[in-house]
Amino acid sequence: MLRQRQLDVIHTDDLPDRERTGDQDIRDLSVKKDRIVITKDADFQSSYLLNKVPPRLLWLTTGNIKNRRLLDLFRANINEIDRLFTRHTFIELDNDAYLVHE
Repeated sequence: MLRQRQLDVIHTDDLPDRERTGDQDIRDLSVKKDRIVITKDADFQSSYLLNKVPPRLLWLTTGNIKNRRLLDLFRANINEIDRLFTRHTFIELDNDAYLVHE
């Protein structure tokens, strides 16, 4: 869905170790390539709060939902989230809305 919007994305499936890519490797890549990390993993939230790494984070706190529902959430919120990332570095998306942390 993000690629269909012509956004330049890297998925873990695009990386050499695919889904086995370590969190630190993802953090390093986010810094090196100036990427927003989109994740459900609370470890990234912790590292952001402690060290501001990754430098920009979209933390999904939707719990276990169907992929279709997750895509619907992205479609409904992606324009505003994209706009918010021009001024903010940590955004949380749950089942109902987004929340800017800062």
